[in-house]
Amino acid sequence: MGLYGRYIFPRILDWTMSLRAVAEQRPRALAEAHGDVLEIGFGTGLNLPYYPAAVARLKAVEPSSALHKRVEGRIAAARMPVEIVHLDAANLPFDAGRFDCVVTTWTLCSIDDVASALREIRRVLKPAGQYLFVEHGRSDDAKVAGIQDRWNRVHGWIAGGCNLNRPIDRLIRDSGMEISKLERFNMPDVPRRLAPHYLGGATAS
Repeated sequence: MGLYGRYIFPRILDWTMSLRAVAEQRPRALAEAHGDVLEIGFGTGLNLPYYPAAVARLKAVEPSSALHKRVEGRIAAARMPVEIVHLDAANLPFDAGRFDCVVTTWTLCSIDDVASALREIRRVLKPAGQYLFVEHGRSDDAKVAGIQDRWNRVHGWIAGGCNLNRPIDRLIRDSGMEISKLERFNMPDVPRRLAPHYLGGATAS
């Protein structure tokens, strides 16, 4: 990881993911979180203020240790105990059926082996557990999807491996999970290639 990936991009990401349009989606995505929660792609802890009181504890998976001082401050202010583990989401060292909820927010776009990560999410969920997500992904509009396909490689290089064109709902279903609710919307005030979003929940089924 070079200077850009270690120091510059994490700061850009922290700023962009703090924008109002993004922040407004966090409480909507996390409203049903409860109990023992696993968050994959913790980033700099921007979800922490939006977790409801029903969350007892949070295990946070994050491969990067960038901006650790900023993260430490947000963890100190959290209402629940938080533990960060630096792991690969495609190979989680947790027992099957461990968590009441698993959360991803703007994470599936940048996991290399996203299919394996989703299978792991299904495995570590309790039978009655929920997978809660908000993700950007492939548009249903063929013109916008074409733009996403053309920009995908360049965008990934600029944005730390982020993919523009992943069909989030199909990937979740292919993992064996059953989507219980799904809202499709376009995020305002962002480029068209980044606007298509998926917000919802799924069960291990």
